[in-house]
Amino acid sequence: MTVDYRAQTVLLTGASSGIGAAFAEALAARGANLVLVARRAERLASMADALRRTTGARIEAIPADLSHPAAARDLHREITDRGLRVTSLINNAGVGSFALFPGADPEQIAAEIAVDALAPVQLTAAFLPQIVDAGNGFIINLSSVSAYFPSPRMAVYGATKAFVLSFSESLWTELRGTGLTAFAVSPGATATDFTTGMGPDAGVLTAGKLRRPEDVVTTALRHLERRNPGPTVIDGRFNQLGVLIGRFMSRRRNALMAARVFDPGRRSPARAGR
Repeated sequence: MTVDYRAQTVLLTGASSGIGAAFAEALAARGANLVLVARRAERLASMADALRRTTGARIEAIPADLSHPAAARDLHREITDRGLRVTSLINNAGVGSFALFPGADPEQIAAEIAVDALAPVQLTAAFLPQIVDAGNGFIINLSSVSAYFPSPRMAVYGATKAFVLSFSESLWTELRGTGLTAFAVSPGATATDFTTGMGPDAGVLTAGKLRRPEDVVTTALRHLERRNPGPTVIDGRFNQLGVLIGRFMSRRRNALMAARVFDPGRRSPARAGR
């Protein structure tokens, strides 16, 4: 796909840090205009100012909490009121928890599902008509290698990422012939602040060698720029190999192996998760 980034106005969620910030930097450097969305207003504004100074791109910053039921509707209204027309969308925002499901906080579960699964669907539905009208845009959804395996201690997160993967694959199929490209990118363990606040046991998710946010973005944009990009791409050869091996194992075997990988008491380093 030939992408004219200078003709793009990209709505990017979860933009204030990690993979989202790396997407913002890469796209602005390519000349794209950006609508950046994140919950942390001060951090978002600071990053937007820095991108304006260094790239000259038009950067709009809109603080929003995507766990709120009306977030997508309110965001669509705010963007429309600013006179902006979105041509592409990157659903990057994500939250997770690391604990056994029994005893989980129902409000935390609801927020996790809202941000990780509901918001990408609602934002896609809200902005899809104008993205299709633009004729040469894209939708990139952030899934995870956790989408391909059971995720003990991250049961809800893994399930939402499996949802995002399936949604993206179906969307890719339905949008063929429209000029719009849609796909999911699935990172594994990545050096971000994703696990901050998830408790000391979550350190098992970031033990061992990590991919960088820039690696994930490079994988996604290279896939986007392919002649005929498919519905999904997995970041990193190790993660690709792990998913491939998992396809030859039973669901029972995968579940038991994942339980060992996510066990905080194990000695070997973890290399799965987002």
